[in-house]
Amino acid sequence: MSSDVPVDATITDVFRQMSALIYAGADSGSIHQALVDAAARLVEGCTRASLLVRTRDRFVTAASTDDIARRIDQIEIEIGEGPCVDAILEEAYQHDADLTDGTTPWPRFAERIVAETPVRSAIGYRLFLDGDKVGALNLFADVPGALTAKSADTGAVIASFASVALMAIRAREEAATLRQGLSSNREIGKAVGLLMAAHHISGQEAFELLRNTSQELNMKLTHVASQVIDGQESQFTGNHRG
Repeated sequence: MSSDVPVDATITDVFRQMSALIYAGADSGSIHQALVDAAARLVEGCTRASLLVRTRDRFVTAASTDDIARRIDQIEIEIGEGPCVDAILEEAYQHDADLTDGTTPWPRFAERIVAETPVRSAIGYRLFLDGDKVGALNLFADVPGALTAKSADTGAVIASFASVALMAIRAREEAATLRQGLSSNREIGKAVGLLMAAHHISGQEAFELLRNTSQELNMKLTHVASQVIDGQESQFTGNHRG
């Protein structure tokens, strides 16, 4: 990568728009799509792009500009080689300007891509999430040599932003999960307390009653707890009116 990484006004404006999308609470799929669309629009020579992410120890295409980019991801996963796979494993981005010239470090990948798609050039960038290797931003061109060193530098800027975007998404999802967990725990705790008072049983016995009911009815524990709370509150309201 050259030392003079270009960051022009257009890129800055796109980043500003994507940042607004992230912090406005857009779903992760919309954000992933915005990233690949921006890469295809901003990187000189780029025809199509994809975002490959790790989910539960396997890689999936989170977004792509088209079916061809998605198919290339599948081919790489199938054969276990290519610029995107290597980008996940190596420090530097992976760039092959011409997949047809016979000098590619990924001969099986190049053979499949040239035979099955119109793509003739590719770049893969590793994406990080809190220091972990989590995936790759992948850029493709249908013209040999279309992805130049300048293209690679611009792509590197977008890949850096993509890593930040993924961290923002994860932080937001973790916060939502935490809120949901706290809410569920409060529901269960309240239900246990009501059962203890109503049936004069211990906390452990009340919790076991909830859990057994959950299993017997094939319902989530939190849903059973909500039913208990609703039932007890309805009973209290009826008695109070009487």
